[in-house]
Amino acid sequence: MILNRQRRIPLAVKPLARFCERVRRVLRFPEESVTVCFVSDPAIARLNREFRAKREPTDVLSFPARRTKARWARSVRRKREVRPGDYIGDIVISPETARRYARRCSRGLASELRVLILHGMIHLAGYDHETDAGEMVRLERRLRRRLGLG
Repeated sequence: MILNRQRRIPLAVKPLARFCERVRRVLRFPEESVTVCFVSDPAIARLNREFRAKREPTDVLSFPARRTKARWARSVRRKREVRPGDYIGDIVISPETARRYARRCSRGLASELRVLILHGMIHLAGYDHETDAGEMVRLERRLRRRLGLG
């Protein structure tokens, strides 16, 4: 599910929802198990301060419901889905910050938002690029190619 709780940046929500659904299927998340919420810079800055002790806005934050990577990896290796109804978590994205980053990378906002949705969902799967010796970066690179992202 995608929620747009900001008004500063116009968004085409339906294509982003379709992309979110593609990523959900690739990662074998159950239906309706992830919520993506677009918020303003001040809103994401408050969340970043509260949960990460960082004062500035960021582009994306992920809030896993409770799954660990080890448990997730076991279920994927066994080729079975997590039970329907299992909730994976929430992703919060600031389109304002995303637009600034997109401009720096000479990328369009829609592409940047797709990258952030993918990045957030990989975090919800239990990966952490700050602690995993490149494992998340490699997975994200592989999934970007598979999903047609630059």
